[in-house]
Amino acid sequence: MSKVSRTSCVISARRVKTLLAAAARSRVLVVGDVMLDHFIWGSVARISPEAPVPVVDFEQENFMPGGAANVARNLTALNAPTELFGVVGLDLAARQLKLGWQRRPRHQRQDPHCGPQTASGPH
Repeated sequence: MSKVSRTSCVISARRVKTLLAAAARSRVLVVGDVMLDHFIWGSVARISPEAPVPVVDFEQENFMPGGAANVARNLTALNAPTELFGVVGLDLAARQLKLGWQRRPRHQRQDPHCGPQTASGPH
C-alpha cells in the first residue's frame, strides 16, 4: 500500500469557497432511511459483575437526526438547498423527528408543509 502525503489531502481556502458556492447553487435530494439517533452521556466507574459491560452513571441524553436525515441536515448547514425523502414510523422517535423539524428556522424548511411523513400502511 502506498503512502499518501499529508499535503495531498489539503485544499486551499479558495477551493473550499468555490465548492461551497457551487453547493449553494445546486439542488440535492436525499433519499434514504430516516432515523433518530439517541445519545446517552455519562461516566463509567466500574464494570458490571454479571457481564463484561461498563455501568454508566447517567448524566444527560440528547437526540439527533440520523441516517439520511443527518445527511440532509449537514447539507443544509452548508447552505445547499436540500430536500429529504424518507418514511418514519408511528412511534415516539417519529414524533421527536417531526418536532425537531418544526423547530428548525423557517429558512431551513423549504416547504413548511414538508417534513417527515408518517407511514400509514400495515407494519
